[in-house]
Amino acid sequence: MVSYNKSRARYDGSDMLADLRMEPSGKFENFCRMSSTDFEYLLGKVGPYISRQDTVLRKCIPTQERLAMTLRFLATGDSFKSLSYLFKVSTQTVSRCVHETCSALIDELRYEIKVL
Repeated sequence: MVSYNKSRARYDGSDMLADLRMEPSGKFENFCRMSSTDFEYLLGKVGPYISRQDTVLRKCIPTQERLAMTLRFLATGDSFKSLSYLFKVSTQTVSRCVHETCSALIDELRYEIKVL
């Protein structure tokens, strides 16, 4: 019989991002398709628009996970189902996060990106 320890924290997307950042091999850049510095810049720009509050019923998805989920979707074309397995959230949550984050990126970076 396998014992289950309820006090043990679950490994989630935030843990994965932290582990990738600590790796000197460039795994974070490969995963997000950008440097950690650029990721922090984008997080500073859109973070206030995509952050959510915890409720009594559930903890919110951290802003860095929302951004990483969106960047991974845009860079690789992974399906929402695949991303839901990777980030351990529902497919509907991935869809909502990607949509909200893309809207925030468009609104915040509108004047910083020149389209040819």
